[in-house]
Amino acid sequence: MKLVIVESPTKARKLTGFLGSGYKVESSVGHIVDLPKSGINIDFEHDFAPKYEIMPDKKKVVSRLRQLASQADEVYLASDPDREGEAIAWHLQSVLSDDGQQRHFKRATFHEITKEAVQEAIAHPSTVNLDLVNAQQARRVLDRIVGYQVSPILWKKVRRGLSAGRVQSVALRLIVEREKEIIAFVPEEFWELGALVSVTAGQKPIAKSLDSLKERLKKNDLPENVFLASVTRVDGKKYEPKIKDQVDPIVQLLQQGEFSVTKVDKKQRKVSSYPPFTTSTLQQAAATRLGMTSKQTMTLAQQLYENGLITYHRTDSFNLSTKAVAAARGFIQKAYGEEYLPEKPRHFAKKSKNAQEAHEAIRVTDVKVRDITGVSGKLTASHQKLYDLIWRRFVACQMSEARYDQTTVLLEAKHGQKTAELRASGSIKRFDGWTKLFAQSEDKIIPELQVGQPLYFVQEMAEQKFTQPPARYNDASIVKKLEELGIGRPSTYASIISVIIDRGYVERQQKKFFATSVGITVSDFLLKNLHQFMEYDFTADMEEQLDDIARGEKSWTKVLHEFYTPFSQGIKEVEAAERVQIPVEKTGQPCPECGASEGGEIVIRQGKYGKFRSCSRFPDCKYSENIQEKLEGQHCPLCGEGDVVFKPSRWGKKFYGCSRYPDCTWASWSKPAPDLKITPEQWAQMQAEREERKKKRQATLEAKKSAATKAAKAKKTSRTSKKTTTKKKTTRLSAKKPTAKTTKKTTVKKSTVKTAKKTTKKTAEGSL
Repeated sequence: MKLVIVESPTKARKLTGFLGSGYKVESSVGHIVDLPKSGINIDFEHDFAPKYEIMPDKKKVVSRLRQLASQADEVYLASDPDREGEAIAWHLQSVLSDDGQQRHFKRATFHEITKEAVQEAIAHPSTVNLDLVNAQQARRVLDRIVGYQVSPILWKKVRRGLSAGRVQSVALRLIVEREKEIIAFVPEEFWELGALVSVTAGQKPIAKSLDSLKERLKKNDLPENVFLASVTRVDGKKYEPKIKDQVDPIVQLLQQGEFSVTKVDKKQRKVSSYPPFTTSTLQQAAATRLGMTSKQTMTLAQQLYENGLITYHRTDSFNLSTKAVAAARGFIQKAYGEEYLPEKPRHFAKKSKNAQEAHEAIRVTDVKVRDITGVSGKLTASHQKLYDLIWRRFVACQMSEARYDQTTVLLEAKHGQKTAELRASGSIKRFDGWTKLFAQSEDKIIPELQVGQPLYFVQEMAEQKFTQPPARYNDASIVKKLEELGIGRPSTYASIISVIIDRGYVERQQKKFFATSVGITVSDFLLKNLHQFMEYDFTADMEEQLDDIARGEKSWTKVLHEFYTPFSQGIKEVEAAERVQIPVEKTGQPCPECGASEGGEIVIRQGKYGKFRSCSRFPDCKYSENIQEKLEGQHCPLCGEGDVVFKPSRWGKKFYGCSRYPDCTWASWSKPAPDLKITPEQWAQMQAEREERKKKRQATLEAKKSAATKAAKAKKTSRTSKKTTTKKKTTRLSAKKPTAKTTKKTTVKKSTVKTAKKTTKKTAEGSL
């Protein structure tokens, strides 16, 4: 018997179907050993040797694996093909070898869970890559040292219960600095000025108000011979008006001036498709297009991978296998036609020094599969959406480029001695190419124009605007920024974001990140007292050194020594730092318990689970009260009495509800408009529709689950019936009564065999 060990039960079930009866596939259910939480468990005197122990909840798993390993001829370690997977394989090999018995361990790696890939990996195994193991071990030890030596300082100097992380604290700094930029931002006024012009005279104004004009422009709803041009220069100088007084004279110039075309520039623009997804770009696209968090994306991708639907989702490579490219090109030619297929396959180069070209980009394993609902009863609509996004990106990367006719026109408006230059641009899609798989943008059409052609003023468009503060980070932009700075690695981004939210350092509101007062205080304290270790370049350099270890270019213990010497000195120095207070919001209200006697005042503090009221004399006074955020001046749209409050659901996601709950049951995920009104009848109907949708979803899930169960049973029955048929045939043959003829034949055969054996023996003796 050959034993194959993977980390996931789903993966184990999938592999069982690919390998024959001579294989036994078991799951370790993730890591089987770890550093105990009871202490730092790093031996500083012996090159930072980690003191691993078998995890308490994995002792039964380890016992089962040891029993199976003792019966196996060979043990294949088939954990994921990355550093963490390599560490799991190494730990399994170490634990299963500690009984002194000699076993044959082999490392099997595959980047997609398909029959061909799995059988190829088993047929050509390797050994555990200790360079990858050391890189993972170095990261684990580094994170343990920082967490267990910096967190106690935060307890002493800021507040009990706080913690720090080597990478998470630097990611927090990014969000805190953006928060401070937004707070310090002062908006500045500016104006944009344009003119609607027509090819023909006598065109009446398009709209009576600026808002209605903007709406028509948004819908591309203009008369055929009318287009919008923006003022870019006045009397040869760049035009950037800041106040209305700089706009009014130019409006008058446009109204009274004579327009003519001074330049027409036409060219064809080609737009190539994006490369296939890497871990980072998948997280960004899922956040932008599907509204998913990084954690949701990685969880769904893991499940798609384990079900054999996509390739391994932790990768920084754009590489695609020759077979996958050929399959995509064949599908494109058949489904969309020859014109959508470029002459040669498209290849993409990854600039990252650490990109492993042996790994593939994230792609679907079978390009012909579009609907995955019947694959497993556990796959949901969210899995389908993410799968569809990966499918489109993979197929699009091998399709022809889109082609556009781009037109840029320069106009001149002249009145007396003053002239204004205006610019307009248009674009017409001539061939959709790869964009056929994505939402199509409307053409922006400019009439056919000639240099010197007169044009006629229709209406001005002058709009006052104000500069906006830097945008808050969201899941897509924070992942992009972390990758730009080289902080962490794409496979760790989801956990980085989750940790700083779980610690109460950051809040996610309306899919944007807000730094809390606790987060700002912690970041400022660490930046002031452990400045070097909060630097972006320092953290990025450490990631590069971990990559060097993975490539076998550096010793992991040497890297740790170089890190720990200055770090330990910094820890000693920060012991003398002053204690800091987390800012609180004062309410001016006396504390109901000690306000009269001790002068205590109610303040609003930031806790792990949000804001709450407490006494300013805490911890001497223990008074506290939960607080609900509410929309000021806005009442419940259903009952009209309660306030609209913003509170977390049982799953952590915040929603809007009525402060009179449970007397009033109104609730909504989206922010209600100030003038929204809902009658009890409308609310009852909305509730009924919601319940109906819920039942349909449940019924769909049950149907999928039932179909998957039936398919599995049918497959099992088919295998059993084949075995039974074979067994019956064998039984029938052995059950036949020997006749005289068969007995004679058997006797002859036996004597022939004996003679053959004797002859062989004599021949062998003679040759010896």
